Amino acid sequence: MIARALTIAGSDSGGGAGIQQDLKTFQALGVWGMSAITAVTVQSTIGVSDFVELSPEIVAAQIEAVASDIGVDAAKTGMLANAAIVEAVARAVRDAEIDRLVVDPVFVSKHGDPLLRPDAVDALRREILPLALLVTPNAHEAAVLAGVEVRSRSRQIEAAVAILALGSRAVLVKGGHVDGAQAVDVLATADGVVEIAGPRIDSPNTHGTGCMLSAAITAGLAKGVDLETAVRDAKRFVTGAIEHALTLGKGIGPVNPSWRVFANGSVSDEA
Repeated sequence: MIARALTIAGSDSGGGAGIQQDLKTFQALGVWGMSAITAVTVQSTIGVSDFVELSPEIVAAQIEAVASDIGVDAAKTGMLANAAIVEAVARAVRDAEIDRLVVDPVFVSKHGDPLLRPDAVDALRREILPLALLVTPNAHEAAVLAGVEVRSRSRQIEAAVAILALGSRAVLVKGGHVDGAQAVDVLATADGVVEIAGPRIDSPNTHGTGCMLSAAITAGLAKGVDLETAVRDAKRFVTGAIEHALTLGKGIGPVNPSWRVFANGSVSDEA
């Protein structure tokens, strides 16, 4: 049976992040992707101009529908929009007994546009993080969750340990916005801290990297891969997607989930 992965997130009309990026990543990595849409954004490569949330009841009903029929081997959350949706998602995840949950705490878009209402941050800490197998904040999100500024490796580690204490079984503080010659992510578990390094790629087209990383980790977990291996495999996949990012639109172009088959629209020998 094919592995089954669920994304619980917002829709990106530009196709570069959110539900659309997650489903493309699931497909590229050979898992069956399902979705529970939390919000619909008006979004392009230039930014997010508006969004509307779905009702918490409809969000929860989507999760229940696919979990009770198709089944969920692993799931991820992205944009949860507001406190009521956070609480509804937490109840639905508990009811469906989804054990392998990756939480991407999406606060703002790549352009800096807010995607999480202020009332939802405490709800995220209280309701969602204790359910997570893994939380994947970037430096800004880690700073908000942990209450410490994250600009160095030592602060990444400090933030990861602080977020771990909120109840998640593991925390990955991403290093894309942290100074250094390499992009180093910090993975903290009850067993300790592991640093996972990758090349820092200078590209103007990085829309969807966070969504892709959490989706790729979710895909690995759905296939039964252990957590650290899933994280390392996902980081390599995202590095390739940034190297082959697409120059689309007038703003920040998307990373390319099909890079193993296509590079900028052409058939690649790297498959």
